[in-house]
Amino acid sequence: MTTVHINAKKGDFSDCVLMPGDPFRARYIAKNYLKCVVEVTNVRSMLGYTGQYKGRRISIMSHGIGIPSCLIYVQELVFEYNVTKIIRIGTCGTCISHVNINDVIICLGASTDSKVNRLRFNDNDFSAVADFNLVCNLKIAAQNLGIKFHVGNFFSTDLFYNKNIHLLDLLKRYSILGIDMETAGMYSLAAELGIQSASICTVSDHLVTQEKIDYKKRESCLNNMIEVSLESLLLDDVN
Repeated sequence: MTTVHINAKKGDFSDCVLMPGDPFRARYIAKNYLKCVVEVTNVRSMLGYTGQYKGRRISIMSHGIGIPSCLIYVQELVFEYNVTKIIRIGTCGTCISHVNINDVIICLGASTDSKVNRLRFNDNDFSAVADFNLVCNLKIAAQNLGIKFHVGNFFSTDLFYNKNIHLLDLLKRYSILGIDMETAGMYSLAAELGIQSASICTVSDHLVTQEKIDYKKRESCLNNMIEVSLESLLLDDVN
């Protein structure tokens, strides 16, 4: 059965889905990393693909920008297509001096300025954390590939253009490694639905030094994160 936002058929998705925000990144991964690829959904140009990576059936599905958009696709993938593992593979900002542009960050937990989690958790604070096994496998895959990475907490914001001049000082004080717009919401929904989720991001913007990855180079700069994510799913099968 198709949904309002996904026009794939039952069985079109693997149980494991990598979720970039950008539909073009989903297409890039499918084209360059998967074999026997089939485009399974394209509603509103949100592209989804299923193919084989080293014999493992894996799907790629874009989720758009922000917690509300991300949660639409996560919920429909779980309810309608029996997805049980989701790894967000995105970009993030940072304000930490020892974290650099192009570094890979594996997200343990995520704070947020969004009220989405409070709306769904009876106005209480929810501890939005990743699945432990997925985080371990991401860490092992990065080590096996010899790719530098950090592990730590994120801050998921609803405002891309945030005018709070004190926010960066606060995030630095609490050693928040990455700033994105989706992870905190995805972790809470995954917990509620009983699935595994984790987030791994490449630093695209340094909010202190003002360095950033050029948009045209973003696809090729994200290869380390993509390879770590794909290899981590193979480890999950072994374990």
